[in-house]
Amino acid sequence: MSRISLLAAALAVVAGGLLPATGPAGAAAVPRFDHIVEVMFENQGYDAVIGSEEAPYFNQLATGGALFTDAHALTHPSQPNYIALFSGDTQGITDDSCPNDFHGVDNLGHQLASAGMTFVGYSESMPSAGFTGCSGSGGLYRRKHNGWVDFDTVPAEQNQPYSAFPSDFTRLPAISFVSPNMCNDIHDCSVSTGDTWLRNHLSAYAEWAKTHNSLLVVTFDEDEGTAVNRIPTIFYGADVRPGQYAERIDHYSVLRTFEDIYGLPPLAHAADATPITDIWNSPAG
Repeated sequence: MSRISLLAAALAVVAGGLLPATGPAGAAAVPRFDHIVEVMFENQGYDAVIGSEEAPYFNQLATGGALFTDAHALTHPSQPNYIALFSGDTQGITDDSCPNDFHGVDNLGHQLASAGMTFVGYSESMPSAGFTGCSGSGGLYRRKHNGWVDFDTVPAEQNQPYSAFPSDFTRLPAISFVSPNMCNDIHDCSVSTGDTWLRNHLSAYAEWAKTHNSLLVVTFDEDEGTAVNRIPTIFYGADVRPGQYAERIDHYSVLRTFEDIYGLPPLAHAADATPITDIWNSPAG
């Protein structure tokens, strides 16, 4: 067969869908999910949660999903980590100051909208949809734990209280970020409080995800303040191969993986991060 014939045959295979489509340059093959829900807890290191008697549900998810044993936050305190996970950069924020407003700065929510997909952030105890205040509900809601409200390219209707989280999971957007309130995220209350909240509010979605091509990601913004900043991170749901995974990941790795899942170009420092590719049963997706 001539070189021209070989090339034509190869192109026919690709056109026929026999090879997986590629995403952005350098994107690795990952499954494409109908829905991803990411929930962020607060200020607990890996050893305070994984293996703890105070965290039976966290550990149930860790056993049934992919547990990353070398996951790290980016910095201290809380707020820069939320901003980085959503935009690929801390945007120069080094503290928990409020408000911060980023004009025309690209982010995951805007990327999804530009590609015809949807994002919604759900914050527990936020007083109303589109709320831009720094705190609410007697301090249970804090804007510093809401990484999407700072960006003017994210419409107000995508900034929702957790009470708007749908019970019909088919109505979820492509990606949801969930921020429990200042008690339930373990910032002001115990690990067991956060564990109970996670079981009561997201266990139904977690089990549904396994049979509905969807994914739950559970992580923490930072540890208790150490230089190591090692945190629990768990992926649970469809196509996830249970086990412990020892590669080093951080918030940029998680963002890069979300972007590769939906064929989006990586934002800022996510372009330098390695996407998570070894935990999937069907990596070609």
